Amino acid sequence: MFDALINAFRAPDIRRRILFVLGALIVFRLLAHVPVPGVDRTALTNLFNSNALLGLLDLFSGGGLATFSVVGMGVNPYINASIIMQLMTGVIPGLQALQREGEYGRNRINQYTRYLTVPLAVLQAYGFLAILHSQNVIPKFDLLSLETITQIVTLTAGTVLLMWIGELITERGIGNGISFIIFAGIVGRVPAAIGRFFENPDWAAGIAFVALAVIVVAAIVYIQEGQRRIPIQYASRVRGRRLYQGGATFLPLRVNQAGVIPIIFAVSIILFPAQIASYFQTSQVTVVADIATAVKNFFQAIPVYATLYFILTVGFTYFYTAFTFKPDETADQLRKNGGFIPGIRPGNPTRDYLQKVVFRITSAGALFLGVIAVLPVLLSAVFTSLGGLGLGGTAILIVVSVVVETMKQLEAQLMMRNYEGFIR
Repeated sequence: MFDALINAFRAPDIRRRILFVLGALIVFRLLAHVPVPGVDRTALTNLFNSNALLGLLDLFSGGGLATFSVVGMGVNPYINASIIMQLMTGVIPGLQALQREGEYGRNRINQYTRYLTVPLAVLQAYGFLAILHSQNVIPKFDLLSLETITQIVTLTAGTVLLMWIGELITERGIGNGISFIIFAGIVGRVPAAIGRFFENPDWAAGIAFVALAVIVVAAIVYIQEGQRRIPIQYASRVRGRRLYQGGATFLPLRVNQAGVIPIIFAVSIILFPAQIASYFQTSQVTVVADIATAVKNFFQAIPVYATLYFILTVGFTYFYTAFTFKPDETADQLRKNGGFIPGIRPGNPTRDYLQKVVFRITSAGALFLGVIAVLPVLLSAVFTSLGGLGLGGTAILIVVSVVVETMKQLEAQLMMRNYEGFIR
């Protein structure tokens, strides 16, 4: 890995790409410290320390939400728009046809995603301000007031700016720009956590934490890179006057095809009832306040929270995998291109075989994501003396995935240069 980084800096074009990424991330971190006025900072800190859902949103915003910065919402609206467009592409025939048109279709879908990001950002900004007002963090909240409109426009503009920076990183840098922004936000919180640990260090717990973190990272890399390779054989075929020779290849099926999306879905659903109940705890009606308190305590109980979190994560992994990978379409494409799986007849038998294989490997991926999701909950009671240096499963999954994909792209760039030098 270090040899690849050294060789990458020796290549002028790759070095420019890396420096561009670093410069863009520095701009993002600077924007994360530019606050939006009109907020009680002490009340804001107390709110984020007691609200798990806002803590998750702050994770994806790179810590900007907890400081109420101009990029406080991060790329959350863009991620939501991307997920919505991905789901709509699977059910709307027009988008399906557009997706099959290659680069032009992908560019059009990306443009629709950008358009959808703006109204989602406005709605999310309004909802976030409403939550802050209900918790007495923002003393004044009126949609017709200039201050509230300015706050909504500022937060929306911050999201659009981060979306633009992310696309610039993707175009002129290395790797996926949106993933890099999330990665930078997560990593940017590590120095502060380490500083809190050294204020009152517990070396035994710290060493155990580091050892466990290494094991978790190794397991994530192993599962994320794990795949089942289905052998594919292509027969010789004639098209027009040209003869295409047959060959052997494979169809890679990743163990975790859903990535981190099932965790995001699961935690959003499981925290939603407690969040709604917290709004009614201050009700003047005693029965309503008591029911709201009971609901909130039930969903925030560690055994209930961990169990539901695990079940929902596993269920959404199956759902998202079934939505994104369609065995019938894959079997149909193989049949049209003269491909077949050795020992399996084309058509419905191939579809059934792929369904069976995907179900089996998704079981391993779903259990893996479930364990990663509840890992912080299970370890929070063990590492209580680390001063906020937690082992967040979602965060570490994102960080490891971004690092692995970036190193792959660096190696591909270096290999391309080696081939070019060899040809010359």
